[in-house]
Amino acid sequence: MTMTFPRTFIWGSATAAAQVEGAGHEGGKEDSIWDAFARVPGAIANGDNLEVAVDHYHRYAEDVAIMKRIGLDSYRFSTSWARVVPGDREPNREGLDFYSRLVDELLGAGILPWLTLYHWDLPQALEEKGGWANRDTAQRFADYAETVYGTLGDRVKNWTTFNEPFCSSLLGYASGVHAPGRQNPRDAVAAIHHQHLAHGLAVNRLRELGAEQIGITLNLSNAIPLDENDPVDVEAARRFDVLQNRVFLEPIVTGAYAEDTLSDLEQFGLREVIQPGDLDIIGTKIDFLGVNHYHDDQVSGHPDDSGTDGHSGATERDIQSCWIGSEYITFPTRNLPRTAMNWEVNPSGLHKLLVRLGREYPNMPPLFVTENGSAYEDVVSEDGAVHDTEREKYIVDHVQAVSDAIADGADVRGYFVWSLLDNFEWSWGYDKRFGIVRVDYDTQERRVKDSGLAYSRIIASAKSGG
Repeated sequence: MTMTFPRTFIWGSATAAAQVEGAGHEGGKEDSIWDAFARVPGAIANGDNLEVAVDHYHRYAEDVAIMKRIGLDSYRFSTSWARVVPGDREPNREGLDFYSRLVDELLGAGILPWLTLYHWDLPQALEEKGGWANRDTAQRFADYAETVYGTLGDRVKNWTTFNEPFCSSLLGYASGVHAPGRQNPRDAVAAIHHQHLAHGLAVNRLRELGAEQIGITLNLSNAIPLDENDPVDVEAARRFDVLQNRVFLEPIVTGAYAEDTLSDLEQFGLREVIQPGDLDIIGTKIDFLGVNHYHDDQVSGHPDDSGTDGHSGATERDIQSCWIGSEYITFPTRNLPRTAMNWEVNPSGLHKLLVRLGREYPNMPPLFVTENGSAYEDVVSEDGAVHDTEREKYIVDHVQAVSDAIADGADVRGYFVWSLLDNFEWSWGYDKRFGIVRVDYDTQERRVKDSGLAYSRIIASAKSGG
């Protein structure tokens, strides 16, 4: 098959501060909720922590050189709120200077900085004041956004407010598999709304300051009923769609929560946390939507333990369902290939999702696939290479799906593979490798995998029109 992309299409890769930076308490940085969570017994596989990670804080120049060698147009990274405003006090000049050096290094290599303000690392000091269940955190986030813009706004043009609020609300406050590890559905619903409000406040603040391109990144899926003629399965798919997609997407692109969303979540206080004027702020126009997608989901309302939702993580702690109010839904297997995360591989699902977004939401801004990738148990071979054939195929097939979606009318303008580097994979610690660049966690040696070389060839071919 032929892949065709616009000349202006952006090719990138992505990381997150907490997963790669290390320097966990260096340069003025203090605890984030993930630093604190890593000290909870059984929360993280092997008792791993974020103190060193893959040392991007000290090795960013080497990493940027690798990006340039691969041929990336853009690097999507996040700033750590706990590094920029440690302990919820004053801005930390040393932390801001690190990001300034990183941005300069990227620009010097001809690579576009794509900045995410929140990739889950809330300062622990704010969690102790209520975290995202506290409405005041939304205002603190807007202040933090202004602080970052004050240092980087002269050079950074692309601003993402949040990465995957599904995870930082429902997995962090309902299931407890992610930091801060709470298991309170009402807190989770408050977190959803307050993160939406924080997004809208930050968009308005950044716009006033002169930011050029502002958006948000959501992890979205397809809700596929096991039996389209079974009303129980159809209702299960609707409920999944609300919690995975629509409660996050619709307030931002339509300026409202749908009635079924409000009804489903009324028992957990959604209507109670919405104040007059909130939805006008939340629905402020954005310039792009980032779409993170790894797999889609077949759903049933009947008991079935043949598959999972993929959100159980590696924790040894007791966790709860993230499907609040809909805990009965199940995820029957489709007998597709699976990654090391036990996620089904279905590239056509990405095509379906991208086309659906534009068709169902007329006001949808341009789309960027801001994360797409896979974890496999790859190793260094005797020849010194990493022959990660499964990841290579995954990337090629999903890039093809993006090309097909564009051909079918989806306004997709960029693709970022996850992840540039093997890194700290949340509750899985260092047990799962997503990188197109292998990292030896003992020596910090970087080694471009075959998948990274394949991605480099895809980029070169697309740029040559081949």
